[in-house]
Amino acid sequence: MPPELPRGAVPEEGGASLHWRALEGLYASAPVNHKFRSSLEIPGEGLSRITFVVEPDCFHAAGAAHGTIYFKMLDDAAFYAANTLVTDRFLLTTSFNLHLSKPIKGGTVVAEGRWVSGRRRVLVAESRLVDEEGDEVGRGTGTFMRSRIALSGLPGYAAPADAA
Repeated sequence: MPPELPRGAVPEEGGASLHWRALEGLYASAPVNHKFRSSLEIPGEGLSRITFVVEPDCFHAAGAAHGTIYFKMLDDAAFYAANTLVTDRFLLTTSFNLHLSKPIKGGTVVAEGRWVSGRRRVLVAESRLVDEEGDEVGRGTGTFMRSRIALSGLPGYAAPADAA
């Protein structure tokens, strides 16, 4: 089980912090993320936290969040935790395993990601989902590979305006 992320963690000053803020901007700029009420926070190296509001438009016919929503939250949290360690390239998910343990009937869910291993070509990260009651409702482990896509070439990946 990934450890709970540190609340109020203070990011490093300098390049790492700028990279983390730029990753947060990349998340916010992705068109798919405009379909959801969610936000990414990177509290430190190898860590991510995504707060996600699950609304009825994400439900399957039986009135709970569809599995695609679990996958998106778990994959994104693990991906961004891993990409904190890679400053030049966008990572690609090459495999992802997930386990769903409780239906999400709506409300705020937090996806916590944590890097596990690898730094060169392939990285492994895990994530978990925690609902409003504090219950773990799902977990996953992903494998991510460096792509040929330069982070610096992506429109959403930029240092915050006040850092320039």
